[in-house]
Amino acid sequence: MIKAEGIYKSYGQLNVLKGINLEIEKGQIISIVGASGAGKSTLLHIMGTLDKADKGRILINNIEVNTLNDKKLSEFRNKHIGFVFQFHHLLPEFTALENICIPAFIAKVKKKESIEKAYEILDFLGLRERAEHKPNELSGGEQQRIAVARALINRPDVIFADEPSGNLDSANAKELHKLFFDLRQQFNQTFVIVTHNEELANMADRKISMKDGNII
Repeated sequence: MIKAEGIYKSYGQLNVLKGINLEIEKGQIISIVGASGAGKSTLLHIMGTLDKADKGRILINNIEVNTLNDKKLSEFRNKHIGFVFQFHHLLPEFTALENICIPAFIAKVKKKESIEKAYEILDFLGLRERAEHKPNELSGGEQQRIAVARALINRPDVIFADEPSGNLDSANAKELHKLFFDLRQQFNQTFVIVTHNEELANMADRKISMKDGNII
């Protein structure tokens, strides 16, 4: 489903990725681990189309995404890819429900359908009663689960998560980790997760270790 072939990336004189090859199948949960500066987040951002490789190819569902123009790439990202970051990046002026619906609105899904989809996910997450709350009225764990719901609204092929539990206490981190596996079971959702959390890394179907811009 996802192929990274010969991925190189440098920033100035700093060689961050040195010829990465990686293949990920549908429904897998992959963890990527390694010391800070190993290239984990750079690889995640390139696979997620948020950054471009200097050399190499990224294929998602047999589409070579690095050849798409900006407009087509934005449309592809909105439809096929979801993101969860360490900081939830919820918009403070909007309710939880409105935050979840934003990617669907961007995809021009009708408002009624978007709201129905959002409530379906909120029900699955056990957060329906928090739908009308703004982010500052939610706990840290609730905010991150709303961010996961936002990533799921367009039923993406893959969710890329960069240190998703890094800002949570251990109890909320465990809840979030369990949620990823529940979502895989429910929706056959694919996850690629950069993490320093050993427990989460070891729960994954595959744990990929990186060092100095290479997979080891």
